Amino acid sequence: MLMTSVSHIALAADETIKVGILHSLSGTMAISETTLKDVMLMLIEQQNAKGGLLGKKLEAVVVDPASDWPLFAEKARELISASGSSVVFGCWTSVSRKSVLPVFKELNSILFYPVQYEGEESERNVFYTGASPNQQAIPAVDYLLEEEGVERWVLAGTDYVYPRTTNKILEAYLKSKGVAAEDIMINYTPFGHSDWQTIVSDIKGFGSAGKKTAVVSTVNGDANVPFYKELGNQGVKASDIPVVAFSVGEEELAGFDTAPLVGHLAAWNYFQSVEAPENAEFIAKWREFTKNPERVTNDPMEAHYIGFNMWVKAVEAAGTTDSDAVIAALPGITVPNLTGGMSTMLANHHITKPVLIGEIQADGQFEVVSQTDDLVPGDAWSDYLPESAPLKSDWVELNCGNYNTETKACVGS
Repeated sequence: MLMTSVSHIALAADETIKVGILHSLSGTMAISETTLKDVMLMLIEQQNAKGGLLGKKLEAVVVDPASDWPLFAEKARELISASGSSVVFGCWTSVSRKSVLPVFKELNSILFYPVQYEGEESERNVFYTGASPNQQAIPAVDYLLEEEGVERWVLAGTDYVYPRTTNKILEAYLKSKGVAAEDIMINYTPFGHSDWQTIVSDIKGFGSAGKKTAVVSTVNGDANVPFYKELGNQGVKASDIPVVAFSVGEEELAGFDTAPLVGHLAAWNYFQSVEAPENAEFIAKWREFTKNPERVTNDPMEAHYIGFNMWVKAVEAAGTTDSDAVIAALPGITVPNLTGGMSTMLANHHITKPVLIGEIQADGQFEVVSQTDDLVPGDAWSDYLPESAPLKSDWVELNCGNYNTETKACVGS
């Protein structure tokens, strides 16, 4: 009797393919991550309407790691071991991603990570569908240098690995362009920081030296609301000191009074305002799914759209959800993005993306002011950090995430 019961449970579990969703639905990052849970539910529903995958229905397994970085690891283990998820889509902050990496390696599962990040990483079990620095941060600085004539730079970020590493890369890049050390100001604040009066005052003072000044912002989560509000309170206009943000998109702006933000910038690989048939269809389906005609789309949602479709194609090609087979099948997979092009999964587990600079409008949307002509391949290792410049990631030919081209050795995972 017991054997029959266990077999029945195993059979029931085998009737669906579990898809783990690991995004904060509470805490400081819920402002950004909740919508990513919702878009995954939509994509899974759409795939099931097409007949599922390998003759089985997909089943979403949703957990809430609650913006608690150690809890991400616990919830990742729960998704893989207890729930039997074949793949996980999740994380936003790099500290949450770093928290779960050992779990995915130990259990040999697959994580699709949908957010721009600092690079300096390439893991066999992770597929990075957000931007690496050469697909967002570096092009944003180039735009400010070339189009805005910026000479002084404020690198303002939340105090964790993504802003610190990105700013390390940007500081080296700016110096390589001839920017003096005294023309670079770097500032970090904790998650959820709310009192910006002194910092904005310092930014104003730094920008009063007679040189065109800009803020490159890696401030994350709900701290952006009081940051931009204080910029407005102190009369910092985009025409005087423009802010280019890497973590503020349409979803974040939906909760803002956009008046102080008009004219400030963001660098992403997708904006809702992009005119492409694929994008128009995606927006319509999103609003139908959420039953909200005002619901916005954003860049990390597109990254999940791309990643999910790549995973589906790889599973179909492999004929199984087995991690090793799917990991091997993913490089070379090409699917449509939402800007009218195609994105390809590279051997370094990053993808090709266009780079767009958008100017914030009064309605909370972005007007695209700059876009690359070609898709930019994501680079795992920065050319501007001496320790990273010789490194190459190739999980197809070299089976290595950090191969040193000088010593001809794989120096780690």
